[in-house]
Amino acid sequence: MDQLSAPRFDLLTAPGHLIRRAQQQHQARWIELVGTELTSVQFAVLAKLAAESGSDQNSLAGTLSIDTSTLAEVCVRLASRGLIERKRSPDDARRYRLSLTPAGRSAFEWHTPAVDAVGEALLAPLSARERYTLMALLRRVIEA
Repeated sequence: MDQLSAPRFDLLTAPGHLIRRAQQQHQARWIELVGTELTSVQFAVLAKLAAESGSDQNSLAGTLSIDTSTLAEVCVRLASRGLIERKRSPDDARRYRLSLTPAGRSAFEWHTPAVDAVGEALLAPLSARERYTLMALLRRVIEA
């Protein structure tokens, strides 16, 4: 099929393209408002451990929808910075138990307002009802 008869494709109707563009906006706002000290994945680990200390690394990977090898690297970095503690599980030496250190809790609490501001900046063009709808639809997509 030549270019003249090829069907037109509108990227603005492609969900993957729009999600990628939204992720780019998120990343730009993250760097602007949170900085580069923590990535959004690192913050997610701190947030989850702030809520549920003592989680094992494999369970945390599932909860956060991050592959285990990626999460292992993230946890090693956070541990090397003194933000989390990784200890071998007494029940299964192949597993690591994770917990926030006092420095990790402090970093989580310090960065939370900026992370909230990222969400606010991303959703600023939307009304309160549109925000609710978007968030509900995104949750449905990721839970499917």
